[in-house]
Amino acid sequence: MPALTINELEGSVRLTLGGFARGEGRTLQEAADDLISSVLRLAMACRVNGFRACSELPPDHETMLFLQELGEIAASGGDIRERVFV
Repeated sequence: MPALTINELEGSVRLTLGGFARGEGRTLQEAADDLISSVLRLAMACRVNGFRACSELPPDHETMLFLQELGEIAASGGDIRERVFV
């Protein structure tokens, strides 16, 4: 599970998941909704297009497996929130 961090910045909340996705909002709920939207787009894009890596930047296998798992959950009609906010 990638690390989830929470930061407050001048009246807004930012959630960051593993350095590859973030969500922002005026409240924690808005930031969570934005983060889930971002992660879902990324997971589904990876599911549709596959994963591509280059030799200059080796892939993070744990993150790739996590995104693959989220894509499978979403594709089967599940809610990825339960997995992201464990």
